[in-house]
Amino acid sequence: MFDRDKWQEIFSTISKNKTRTILTGFSVATGIFMLIFLLGAGRGLRNGMISVFAQDAKNSMQIYGGRTTKAYKGTREGKFIQMVNDDYLSLKKTIEKLDVISAMSYIPGAETISYKNNFGNFNVSPVHDTYKEIKNFNIIKGRFLNQKDIKENRKVVAIQDEVKKVLFPHETAISKYININNIKFKVVGVFSQSSFDDNSRDIYIPISVAQKIFNNNDHLRRISFTLNNVSVDESKDVVKFITYQMAARHKFSREDKKALWIQNNIENSQTFAGLFSAIEMFVWIIGTFTIVLGVIGVFNIMMIVVKERTKEIGIRKAIGATPRSVIGLILMEAVFITSVSGYIGLIAGVGLLEFINRFDIINKIYPPAAIYFLNPQVDLGIAAGATLVLIITGALAGFFPARKAAAIKPIEALRDE
Repeated sequence: MFDRDKWQEIFSTISKNKTRTILTGFSVATGIFMLIFLLGAGRGLRNGMISVFAQDAKNSMQIYGGRTTKAYKGTREGKFIQMVNDDYLSLKKTIEKLDVISAMSYIPGAETISYKNNFGNFNVSPVHDTYKEIKNFNIIKGRFLNQKDIKENRKVVAIQDEVKKVLFPHETAISKYININNIKFKVVGVFSQSSFDDNSRDIYIPISVAQKIFNNNDHLRRISFTLNNVSVDESKDVVKFITYQMAARHKFSREDKKALWIQNNIENSQTFAGLFSAIEMFVWIIGTFTIVLGVIGVFNIMMIVVKERTKEIGIRKAIGATPRSVIGLILMEAVFITSVSGYIGLIAGVGLLEFINRFDIINKIYPPAAIYFLNPQVDLGIAAGATLVLIITGALAGFFPARKAAAIKPIEALRDE
């Protein structure tokens, strides 16, 4: 029940000790602010990394050729391991639990791509039709490459929406022909995808066409594939199997870590999940520790309040005040200071995160980092939990001083100087 006299007394006490109350409240507000901001920043970092990794399926792997760092059975040190079609076909047949696999070739000298009077420099990647199941992107219009395109060597392309904006700013792209190294390709699809930077502008063409008409023989730049229902340990076994098989085919040492690079997204996903869980736990520890320091400040100020008001409390008890009413008065003051200060810190933390998010501050300050920091926010459950923690800690901070105040005997309090 609302007790006007008690609240008037609480505000009177606070107004007489403004500096002390403000400093105590500041420590509590800072603790909540740091907790909310760090949790939101951690969530933004997690969202950004998830977005980056979402470019490739979580159950995918990519194989790249490297350079040998040691001589081995006639293979000289520093030899570049050039993957070829036979490597792709061999892995397609031998990898266990294989879902889909696609190779990526390249076009020597591909520079300017044009449509009428519109020109641009884009990434032209020859791939198999299965690449769409490995690389996560959304088809906006039309379709991606299909099996008939590969088998019949069709001169078709799927272009990224960023490419469409340059080559077809005011018209539809589907069924139009673009020039790649003076060879016309028909646009069959437009897609969008997340990327590491703003310069990602991709064009995909059938790998069979690239190897036939652009004179790059059967050379491959990358082999990508996905696996069905494999654990992290099983994925590591697949990496070992591929390394051994490729070492035998290209005559390099199995122990040569630089000869072949295999990106294992199955393992990477688990590693980063564990990393961000550890970061989030660390943030909670730091935030909680800061809040505890603030609560200790509240505890100290309430002890001082009790000490300063010993005689007053003694008079109250002498004229009939119950220990319960004394405890209630001290608890109300402690909870009020803690809750108001914490709420200010909560609003400040959420407000700063919203400001960073709404005005895209990271992108304006340092654009390359923006993709790694996406949508920083704290969910309602955390905010509600922080508020509950405030109320509980505020009550605890005031309880022991209140109990001490309630235990004061009137005669001893009146003798206190």
